[in-house]
Amino acid sequence: MSDAEARARRIVTDAPTDLIVDRLAAELLRTYGITRTELFQVDYRLAELLPLGGGESVTGPGHPAWYAFDHQEPMVADGTGWFPVGMRGERRGVLRVSPAPADPAARAELATIAAVLGHELAAVTSTTDVYLTARRSRRLTLAAEMQWELLPGRSRIRPSFALAGQLEPAYAVRGDSFDWSDDGHRLWLAVLNGFGEGVAAALLTSLATFALRNARRAGLSLADQAALADQAIYAQHRGRQHLAVLLMEVDLATGALTAVDAGSPHLIRLRAGAVTQQVLDKQFPLGMFDGTDYREQRFQLARGDRLFVVSDGVVDAAAGRIRYGESALDRFLRHTGPLEPLDAVRSLIGDLRAFVAGDLVDDAVVVCLDWLGPQPENGPDQ
Repeated sequence: MSDAEARARRIVTDAPTDLIVDRLAAELLRTYGITRTELFQVDYRLAELLPLGGGESVTGPGHPAWYAFDHQEPMVADGTGWFPVGMRGERRGVLRVSPAPADPAARAELATIAAVLGHELAAVTSTTDVYLTARRSRRLTLAAEMQWELLPGRSRIRPSFALAGQLEPAYAVRGDSFDWSDDGHRLWLAVLNGFGEGVAAALLTSLATFALRNARRAGLSLADQAALADQAIYAQHRGRQHLAVLLMEVDLATGALTAVDAGSPHLIRLRAGAVTQQVLDKQFPLGMFDGTDYREQRFQLARGDRLFVVSDGVVDAAAGRIRYGESALDRFLRHTGPLEPLDAVRSLIGDLRAFVAGDLVDDAVVVCLDWLGPQPENGPDQ
């Protein structure tokens, strides 16, 4: 690591939370002669790159900023450099610098500094509203604010898997959600198809998510996690409200997948270009009845498998009286193979928006999981 890179790292980690980019800009001016440094964050819809200090957003898909964001590679065009800002697969945006240094070593250092910035933004986001406020092009509804705060992130990459998810309508989502966690040996994934409207739906999803997390962190099996969350919801609502969820657990050493379908969203597998609806044992949604017992199913993933989990809001999206439907969904998913999970998710959401000619009316959640195959236990985390 060069002295310049080390100083920039210290500046980023030591700066006041609201002045991280300003202090970094001053350091890049001193060290690299960069006169303009600007952070662009991707918005909640994955449709705009919004400048932290306000101003014109970047929306055009052919823009160098989007190339850097989409490919997670630095891009230099017309003397301006765009460097991906993210953390462990979670894409936050891009860092704009101009004039971009001509020296390849300096550009490599800037790429590392942008990655450090991504980690630091993740560390401070819970302590300041500066970066969250700048990520939105319009006001979030209260229910949507609750739902986005509940998420573990929007994408995740490890040597054995890649994962991404998105909620729609992004600025007004109510009850659909997802949750995930991994410990290097197992990956847990929950996709929730919410019930109800507004804040009531967000509260129900929050209760289910925290109940599932509590059970998972207690080391309970997948079936027992569903049972505990079921009891928590029933105790609160006595069957008047319920919630559909698909729970999955993947053994990262073998690719063995365990699932519990509690009235769940759709599970679709893309293998070698073929799309298959995964048949699941339909069981009662969480909170519908008192003391429901849940059963687990087991499947074996093959290296290169891609799984999509989509809620009813995807297949039921309608343009007038025409429903998007399973056939259109299957046809579209077949063409997502070359895309990274986040790009596949964003592409599907974009197709839905085009189909309905605007934002979706009903909630929709899309999650994409790529099984890359067993990897060495101490492989690098990204």
